[in-house]
Amino acid sequence: MKFSEAFYTLNDGSKLPMIGFGTYHEEFGNNLEPIREAIDAGYRFFDTASLYETEKYLGTAIRESGIPREEFIVETKLWIDEMGREGVKKALERSLKRLQTDYVDIYMIHWPRETGEPEEAWKEKDLETYAAMEEAVEAGQVRRLGLSNFLPHHLDNILKNCRIKPVVDQLELHPGCSQEAAVAFCQANEVLPMAWSPLGRGRENAIIGNAILPQLAKKYGKSIQQINLRFLLQKGILPIPKASSKEHIKANLDVFDFELTQDEIWMLSAMPQNTWLGEHPDFFIPTKRSNPGNL
Repeated sequence: MKFSEAFYTLNDGSKLPMIGFGTYHEEFGNNLEPIREAIDAGYRFFDTASLYETEKYLGTAIRESGIPREEFIVETKLWIDEMGREGVKKALERSLKRLQTDYVDIYMIHWPRETGEPEEAWKEKDLETYAAMEEAVEAGQVRRLGLSNFLPHHLDNILKNCRIKPVVDQLELHPGCSQEAAVAFCQANEVLPMAWSPLGRGRENAIIGNAILPQLAKKYGKSIQQINLRFLLQKGILPIPKASSKEHIKANLDVFDFELTQDEIWMLSAMPQNTWLGEHPDFFIPTKRSNPGNL
């Protein structure tokens, strides 16, 4: 199978390329070049967020590519300080303006709750926010809806009350942070799990230091990063790796010419869970911006 032929089918019947391109701002700053390189390499599914401050660069790169907008899948997210019915409307308008488009393909809630927020409060806010996003779908501003960092108890609240089912849930997923319960819950409910930081941002040494990964890389003639991506794909997870060099951008797509054995998948799944970044939605205090409207 080639990358250009590799797609996941979502619960609404639409398709997503099996690998997307992440644009988290630490990797890019104000540099358009990695996004341009990704487009040239064949990526058509791009992930961004209002928090990342890369929407405007992605929008510019798509416009300057000369490739029709409809050939791209653009996914963006609203941050925790943009939630609520009125917050969604304003946040979406800002994102559309920065992306230089009149619709986004997937719109997501980035974070399910504030730390210490009572259960009744965050559940109600999530539902109010999601309902406003459903209205954006009906208005033609959004094609599909998704969630990010929603664990089973967060996701279940949406599934029990939504009119439009989310198609994806974006989670930190990689060897050493496989979140088996969350992935199983998503897949049981036909929500595609998507991996942010599939190469273990900030924990590369712990991942690379694991003896299993170098052995597999040598066996298959691949990099450790490519083994990580193949592991996720075989578990039915869509990875969205970041990369800033042309070499790595292309290498992250070169994972469709080999297959890990079932034993190897089990070995990687059972790695010590010591590479989690620590950003747990129930306990981690998320970043707040003083004025999101300035972005």
